[in-house]
Amino acid sequence: MPMVDHLFRHQSGKMVSILVRIFGIQHLETIEDAVQDTFISALNAWKTKIPQNPEAWLTAAAKNRVVDIFRKINSEQTRKTSFQSGTSSISISEMFLDHQIEDSQLRMIFTACHPSLAPKEQIAFALKTISGFSSKEIASSLLTPVETIKKRLQRARKTIIEKDIAFDIPQGKDLNNRLDRVMEVLYLIFNEGFHSAKKEVLLRKDLCGEAMRLSAMVLKKEKLRNPKFYALFALMCFHSSRLESKISPKNEVISIRHQDRSLWNTELIFLGNDAMHKAVNSTNQFSSYHYEAAIASEHLRAKSFEKTDWKIILKWYQSLFKIQPNQNNLLSIAIVQLQLKLYNEAFLTLTSMKPNEMGQRQYLYYASLGEYHKKTDHKMLAIKNINIAIELVSNDLEKIYLLEQKDLILAMQ
Repeated sequence: MPMVDHLFRHQSGKMVSILVRIFGIQHLETIEDAVQDTFISALNAWKTKIPQNPEAWLTAAAKNRVVDIFRKINSEQTRKTSFQSGTSSISISEMFLDHQIEDSQLRMIFTACHPSLAPKEQIAFALKTISGFSSKEIASSLLTPVETIKKRLQRARKTIIEKDIAFDIPQGKDLNNRLDRVMEVLYLIFNEGFHSAKKEVLLRKDLCGEAMRLSAMVLKKEKLRNPKFYALFALMCFHSSRLESKISPKNEVISIRHQDRSLWNTELIFLGNDAMHKAVNSTNQFSSYHYEAAIASEHLRAKSFEKTDWKIILKWYQSLFKIQPNQNNLLSIAIVQLQLKLYNEAFLTLTSMKPNEMGQRQYLYYASLGEYHKKTDHKMLAIKNINIAIELVSNDLEKIYLLEQKDLILAMQ
């Protein structure tokens, strides 16, 4: 039932976070099972008629499950201790108020991004506990076997219990360090949605949307706001504004050169501009998110591909490379140099690269090298490199796009 699937995705993370705050992170598996049972009950109860307010129904069901969980884990004493350990005792009903729900989810985000958890475990744990993704969905999104994801989740739960990680938002220096990791995890989740490596799907809008939702939730808290986080949110807004123009009605990849700019979402662009304003007006130290957002903004600012200010984009990429000297950023510099017809500089940049370090994005290096040879009238070398890119690419839509580029090269006189 699509309604239940949709609600599970958006409500289960809330329920798990609230119940973990009530019972303790050590009972996470029991809580996840209880939430799963709640949705199975909804599926059965709604076969004939869906309630007028499904979310309220699920919230009431989650509250009722509290008694069952108390009984199952026999933790009445734990409950009392837990509730009295804060500044004041909080009733169960109060825990389900909107501001308490958000507070519980923020605690879960910071728990998921604890440095004791391995980076890959952090991403899987965040998608599972906060965003309601199943192990199968996480595996599909991250191109990882389901059993591997299950093991990562098990290790994360085990580490949390063994290290006695607090279900809380850290303070002082620890807060800044953890915020950096929260940003990295949300950035990776967003990028997997925007540049999906999944074979048949170029975009995973659900991942993009979830990363934006969690980022917006963090930015609601004044003590968690900082220029870098605003820049990250601006970047997400700018990229998301182009989602509807990236894929054709025939499910084909559309390069930014040929995208219908009238489809770009102006509300998201305005939201991104507002976040970017806050990101740059309160600091003189720019992060990688600042430069990436500035680059995305320049693309949106241009009225057409031909009117893109490639010189300023090259400047931003060079600044980005100084603080983040990786192969992907170096490739971006080469691509912009090709746009500016700086062919000698582009060739030097490309030949200085180590494509083996690019992982699944290695195909982009050979596609760009093919583009260089195309622009400099070396037809056979262009075809040779495009063929390598076609062999390496995992995404079917990207492969179709590269095949089309090969046909254009073959048609050259």
